[in-house]
Formats: sequence, structure tokens, C-alpha cells
Amino acid sequence: MEKYLETALSAARAAAQVALAYYRGEFDVEIKEDQTPVTVADKKAEEAIRSTLLGAFPEHGFYGEESGKAQEDADYLWLVDPIDGTKSFVGGYGMWSTQIALMHKGELVLGVSSAPATREMAWAAKGMGAQLDGEAVTVSSKSDLVQASVSTGNLQTMARSPQWDCLGRIFAQVNRTRGYGDYYHYHRLAAGQLDAVIESDVNILDIAALVVIVREAGGVFTDLAGNPPGLDTTSVLAATPGLHGQLLQILNP
Repeated sequence: MEKYLETALSAARAAAQVALAYYRGEFDVEIKEDQTPVTVADKKAEEAIRSTLLGAFPEHGFYGEESGKAQEDADYLWLVDPIDGTKSFVGGYGMWSTQIALMHKGELVLGVSSAPATREMAWAAKGMGAQLDGEAVTVSSKSDLVQASVSTGNLQTMARSPQWDCLGRIFAQVNRTRGYGDYYHYHRLAAGQLDAVIESDVNILDIAALVVIVREAGGVFTDLAGNPPGLDTTSVLAATPGLHGQLLQILNP
């Protein structure tokens, strides 16, 4: 696992160099079929990551936000979003990151979450714990909703569903609500500075690395129905062990 982690960290650093060279500069923005933006920085950063990872492990599969899937049936599959938060990148504010994860036979086992603009780097590997900027991190011990801090991200699907009222019941009980979004609230959760994250509209490339980081920090990470994350996951309930079950029950009465 250490050699995979070392290579993933190298790939994240290579992507940071590419992305920062374009950040707050002039570049064209294209709109993809799903109405999300993509830039030359996204494409070149993914090329740098792909070259680093597959140069070291040519037998591995690769699933990239911009290039799609290759060798998807390989035992080891890299999941990559070169710039998660492209809207933030285009807007010139730092809530964007590079997400690199490794899946082994369907299980997420390694994650690197690099935020070059804010100079944060989080990583974790199965059985090795989680680190944020070189320091070991763990989730908080909160188990009382009245004391909890909860952050939400994209919620469009939930807003159109009966779960919206359930979310309101959570907000009515907790100590503090925030909407940090993207990588940032997962880093805070892993570091014990936030107690739960709820999102209803994500894809696996957005969160794969963060799954490993939160879990290795001692947290629980599922979708909103309580299922473990997989390639088709589109929602998130991530929290401390003491809060996850309570939140899951409120969201699924």
C-alpha cells in the first residue's frame, strides 16, 4: 500500500503544478453535456495524473472525470477527478481540489485529497490511518445531536424529495449548520472540526478519496440510505460513529 500511496501523492503534486499554472489566469471554459464546466487545466491535470499512475502501474485500470474508464475490470482501479470544483476554479476562489482514490476489487483502499489553492493535503490508506498536512487526524467523539455541527453540500435531489422535511428536523436539533461543500467539509470532519456531512448530488469521483480519509479517521461514510459507497453512489451521509445512526434514522423514517 505504501508504494501506491507514494505514487498517488506524486500524481497529486504533478496535478497541482499544472492547475496552479492556469488558476486565476486566462483560459477557455467549455460546458459539458451535464452542464458542468471543463477547462484545459482539468484535461492537462488529468493527463499528468494518468501518466504518473499508469506509468508506475500499467496493469491498473483508470477512471477519470475527463477521460472516462479504461481497463475497468482490472483488480486495481484508480478513480480520479483532476479538479473537483471546476466552478470554483473558474471563479478564482480556492474551494477546488484534486481527488485520487484507489479501489481494489470493489473496495476503496486509498485516497488523496489535494487542495493546492488553500495548501491542504489529506491522505489515507486502509489500515494506515488518515493525515491532514502531515498530522494524524481523527473524527470527533460527538454523539449528541444537540452538540453537533453539520455541513451540507449539493442538495437539489433532496430538495425535491420527502427527505427535505427530514433534513429540516435535523437542522432544528443540531448546534450549528454550515454549507462548506466540496473537499473542505470532509477534511474538517476527518480532523474533528465538524461532526457530519450530508449531500444528495455527487458522483463517486467527487468522494472516493474522501471516503477512505473519513473512514481511516474513524468516521462512518455511507450514502443517504446507509449503503457503502460504490461506483454508482450519488449521495452522502458521513459522520462520527455516535451520530451516523441517529442521522440515518431521521433521514429514513
